Amino acid sequence: MRVGFIGLGNLGKAIARRLLQQGVDLIVWNRTPEKAGDLGVPVAESPADLVNRVDKVFVIVFDSQASEEVLFGEKGLVQGNVEGKTVIDMTTNHFTYAQLAFEELAKRGAHYLDAPVLGSVIPAQRGELTIVVGGERERFEECRPLFEKFCKHIFFVGEAGKASKVKLINNIVLGGIMELLAEAVALAERAGIERERMVEILDTGAGRSYILDVKRKKLLEEDFSPHFTVDLIYKDLHYAQDLIKDLGLFSFTAAAVKETYALARLKGLGKLDFSAVFQLFSGQEDGVRTPSQT
Repeated sequence: MRVGFIGLGNLGKAIARRLLQQGVDLIVWNRTPEKAGDLGVPVAESPADLVNRVDKVFVIVFDSQASEEVLFGEKGLVQGNVEGKTVIDMTTNHFTYAQLAFEELAKRGAHYLDAPVLGSVIPAQRGELTIVVGGERERFEECRPLFEKFCKHIFFVGEAGKASKVKLINNIVLGGIMELLAEAVALAERAGIERERMVEILDTGAGRSYILDVKRKKLLEEDFSPHFTVDLIYKDLHYAQDLIKDLGLFSFTAAAVKETYALARLKGLGKLDFSAVFQLFSGQEDGVRTPSQT
């Protein structure tokens, strides 16, 4: 069975590679076709062309605006034969968009799974992502064998939109922990404590976490080549603030963390890995230091 795949950014490409390694036959589409060149798979002319050739389509793009364009725009999926097909949207979406996409595809006889993933490039390469899924239970069970090829943990949470809410709440924690770790390591260096030693100590104490495990090398070597960018965490935290507002609640923490990444974007770090927030605290305000400069 051939499966469609749309979106070959850092994480999308890692997932696509993992699926190929697990024997899944893929056909892909990407806004920049050149990104598919080294995958050795067929490339569709458009999302509409792609959906005409498969029954299931993974989508993982930057935001809900990009997802909407892929699904409902000119030459989007709905311009092809979507009836009876399943769209698995792994984009970190705005929760209201996920609900709307489910309803709009249902009107066309198609199925939509709100299915964001937790984790980044390294766990994707290892097949250790977490996927959180909302939508029809029957469609979820039908797609579970595919999820098992690149995910270690698989959760079904009910209706479409709920999975996006889970992802946004998770990313409040993700962004906050990364910021705290970066700030702590930079503070230690300013206090005359070796970076390597501080990271080692944090790993045995309060800082011990999955995030420190996967971002340790980036903090130590300052190689901030992107796995999950500053721009992406900022976008996710913006969506999370909309969720908080929608619930009639408030969060000083989410607001402060979001604005820290806003400052990182202002300093020109937006396209780097979100661990590059370290540079805000390490005295490198006058420019981005690359690995060759360290």
